[in-house]
Amino acid sequence: MIDEELKDIERKILRGERLTFEDGLELFHCKNLAAIGALADYVRKKICGDNVYYNVNCHVNLTNICKARCKFCAFGRDENSVGAYAMTIDEVIALVEDALKSPNMGGLHVVSGLHPTWTFENYLEILQAVHEKFPALYIKGFTGVEITHFATISGLSVEEVLKKLKKAGLQAIAGGGAEILSDSVRNILCPKKATAAEWLNVARTAHKLGLKTNASMLYGHIETLEERVEHLLKLRELQDETGGFQTFICFPFLPKNTALENKITQTSMYDDLRTLAISRLMLDNFKHIKAYWVMLGVPVAQVALTFGADDIDGTIHRENILHEAGASSPKFLTEEYLIKLIREVGRIPTLCDCNYNIISQI
Repeated sequence: MIDEELKDIERKILRGERLTFEDGLELFHCKNLAAIGALADYVRKKICGDNVYYNVNCHVNLTNICKARCKFCAFGRDENSVGAYAMTIDEVIALVEDALKSPNMGGLHVVSGLHPTWTFENYLEILQAVHEKFPALYIKGFTGVEITHFATISGLSVEEVLKKLKKAGLQAIAGGGAEILSDSVRNILCPKKATAAEWLNVARTAHKLGLKTNASMLYGHIETLEERVEHLLKLRELQDETGGFQTFICFPFLPKNTALENKITQTSMYDDLRTLAISRLMLDNFKHIKAYWVMLGVPVAQVALTFGADDIDGTIHRENILHEAGASSPKFLTEEYLIKLIREVGRIPTLCDCNYNIISQI
């Protein structure tokens, strides 16, 4: 049953009207999680039908040596720190060859730290080598933060950097690094990396070049509910302009092993589900909303498929960044298990590539 306070929002949604900033705040203050979820699931079904997308993929985290050292990050290291690493081309090739033992392996997700001494050419050489060795694999890689960094260290424009990455084999851009698109938040948590405007500029430029990108939000740290809604509206505005975003991913902040570990507690399942559902309702021009099982945990990600999500990500093969921050999820899942999770909620398992081209439906 829809609360009286949500009646106006429900009417807007049923009429296909756009929600406002005030509507977004009202949704975050509403305590009827089931009602919010039902509205989000209605929109999900209207946009996506009963398909739930997944892929068989491998994460490649090239280096954890990073000059940004953000307060919310447990992955980054200084160059001489214990556990610091930087992969060689041979090591990356070996990792991908191991991942290819999985049936239906289709693509790579390549992200890493902002290495203080690597040049743009170092990153580019790895990308080229991987693409030449495994031309059948799609490559989604690098965030708006990394691409801004590449432009800075190379002296090239963002557009020139993107053209070189695309020529080397990049087919889509990862959604990380958006965090909260508020410089007042970024100046506290991640002052050494791309500003909100720079992150948005990478996405805008990529879309102009025909490169699809993803978008994300890292929530549950020092941001306000108002800043969450503003973040969503900034993404919606750019999507109106370019249409180049493919999916939106909610990243709940995981505080373990970060500078904020003793100051902030991890988000609840309640907050995770409401944030994902509200994102579906506010981002009316995004087709896909991802329930990222690595950060949400597998049980919450499965429930999120009834709260507006239509994508459960992929098998991963080996994930490092988020497990450093205490993610309790497995480091990989089998394709069979993902299919089981999807079928249990009555949906159609839909294998796709990084641009949502359907490979098969099971």
